[in-house]
Amino acid sequence: MMRSPFHPALLLALLAGGCSDQSDQRSETQNRESVAPAAVSPGAAPAATNETLPTTNATEPGPVEASLAEPKTSPTSAQGAATVVETYYALIEAGKYREALALRENADSMTAAKFAAGFAKYGEYHATVGAPSEIQGAAGSLYVEVPVQLYGRMKDGKPFGSAGTITLRRANDVPGATAAQRRWRIYGN
Repeated sequence: MMRSPFHPALLLALLAGGCSDQSDQRSETQNRESVAPAAVSPGAAPAATNETLPTTNATEPGPVEASLAEPKTSPTSAQGAATVVETYYALIEAGKYREALALRENADSMTAAKFAAGFAKYGEYHATVGAPSEIQGAAGSLYVEVPVQLYGRMKDGKPFGSAGTITLRRANDVPGATAAQRRWRIYGN
């Protein structure tokens, strides 16, 4: 037989009457069984009970952990553009300048060595990427702006920081656009 959950109104009654030594008070168990279960709305926290909950093996994911998987993001969405910016700065932080440069539009206009040299003065280089704007379109191209905050330390130990916006561009899904043209690329900052 399942016990009814402890009712909050009962707690108030027990607290109010608990200060006196009345011999006619019923035990908590009798009170709990005489109170109708409270209505519970979906998503509400479960009521407290004195029942022992089953334990689970800590190495096995429980139902909550299994449902917390990050949703898939379309690479052509605004969030897909923000992911490109996150990847770009993660590559720079890791010293993978050639791969970072490949995420820029017109990457062939600069050598990887020259691009890497632009970061030689930094001892630490980090970025915090914000939420992307809505996608805007113009003349067969789509644009997204992503706010970025840069921070870290110069090689001499002095801290630095700046904030700005990165613009990404990709070709709209028009006939003749290649797969490479339909990927987000860093267009300007």
